[in-house]
Amino acid sequence: MNFRPQNRDEPELNLIPMIDVLIVLMIFLVLTTTFSRETGLELQLPKAQSPASEETPQGVDIAVGPDGQFSVNGTPLPDNRLETLREAMKAAAGERRDPLVIVRADRTTQHQHVITVLDAASQLGFGHISFAAEATPESKP
Repeated sequence: MNFRPQNRDEPELNLIPMIDVLIVLMIFLVLTTTFSRETGLELQLPKAQSPASEETPQGVDIAVGPDGQFSVNGTPLPDNRLETLREAMKAAAGERRDPLVIVRADRTTQHQHVITVLDAASQLGFGHISFAAEATPESKP
């Protein structure tokens, strides 16, 4: 009878081949991945459902042109910076704490310019924001 312990090799995990396979897999994924940059969103703008009322509530009317030029209550601003827009909105609001902000944007206006208007309104604490929609022949009575 042989009672001596047998020399057993302990199992090992060979990491070098696994690292090689992972590196090759990463190189493959990097080379086959296509990167696309979203430059804009395709949206359907809402149409007015009811005829526009003749009386316009007192508020801050902001028009945003396709080139990002802002107009506050019909007065064009000298530049399209957030600070300039915020000061013009504050002056147009006067004593009112939370006036109605009406955003009128052209169909071809980049959405970032509309977001700039929303940022300025948010920084001033204006929470009543409305987007103007053009009336279509179908919506007119």
